[in-house]
Amino acid sequence: MDVRILLAEDEEHLLEAIKLNLEMEGYEVVTAKDGNEAIKKFEKQRFNLAILDVMMPEMNGTEVCQHIRITDMEIPILFLTAKDSSQDKVLGLKVGADDYITKPFNLEELLLRVRVLVKHSLKGTKQEQDLKTYKFGSNTVNFVTYEAKGYDGVMHHLTKKEVMLLKLLIDRKDEVVSRNDILQHVWGYDVYPSTRTIDNFILAFRRYFEPDPKEPKYFQSIRSVGYKFECN
Repeated sequence: MDVRILLAEDEEHLLEAIKLNLEMEGYEVVTAKDGNEAIKKFEKQRFNLAILDVMMPEMNGTEVCQHIRITDMEIPILFLTAKDSSQDKVLGLKVGADDYITKPFNLEELLLRVRVLVKHSLKGTKQEQDLKTYKFGSNTVNFVTYEAKGYDGVMHHLTKKEVMLLKLLIDRKDEVVSRNDILQHVWGYDVYPSTRTIDNFILAFRRYFEPDPKEPKYFQSIRSVGYKFECN
């Protein structure tokens, strides 16, 4: 997923925590620790979203937002701030922010808001299409319709869990994804399927997408660790 996010936050521990979780979602994250650094990086690179802390040294998030809006009216901007008054929210929206979340915030809510804003920024672009479908070998997966064309041309109707697991493995292509990561991203913390359940999903993927399921090319099991999607 070629989606780049500018993250400007002066609290280092929070900056690293948000960056890590955004990267786990498959985004490329460029960080800045003050407003001046944020503007310099914005001017040198292309971004799909800017996440700006309001209270930053050198130049605050409101000023950074105003600067960005001089040259770019399209990029979505999300404010992070400890302020929670209606007046502050109105000011943020007036200078060009698209959304606003107050600290401390729920991480899942932040990721959901990011997902919505990124989706809007990609509307009508090739990147949007790339987010919807993925091709590997003679296989095609559509993450929106839950349909997949296998190696033999047969169409398969996938379940929501199958699509979620496929998306996770594909987004982490060539990386080993641990069982804990799969539990967190696909099943959540409230339901804990057995290892055999996850194995069955991988076996199904091999039936759909591997010419020889016994000698898998794409879906690898890493003993005692997790699973890996490979596609050269």
